[in-house]
Amino acid sequence: MSDKLKTTSAIVVFTLGIVGFYALDNQPLVLQVLSVLVGLGLSLFIFKQSAKGNELFTFLNSVVLEAKKVVWPTRKETVQMTLVVFVVVVLMAIFLALVDIGFTYIVNLVLGR
Repeated sequence: MSDKLKTTSAIVVFTLGIVGFYALDNQPLVLQVLSVLVGLGLSLFIFKQSAKGNELFTFLNSVVLEAKKVVWPTRKETVQMTLVVFVVVVLMAIFLALVDIGFTYIVNLVLGR
């Protein structure tokens, strides 16, 4: 089976799962959601058999492995950095307000108001 055929089949199976959701409109919600999940599961299985799908899943696995290596800041570090950001924002707002007031004063002086 060619890769294009596998990819197309995966798309068709997923689309059929979504169509099943709407076709089972008068059935319980569990059956509707199940049709989508079965369609998604089968389409992922079919897509993984293709070269592009295998490449994608290999990439996603490496992304998960790299994400596990991330060192997250502690709660204390997060609170400290958040406070630093707030303080800098307030100081910048005060500074810009003073600069604005100063420029307004200078412009009014030059225009003779």
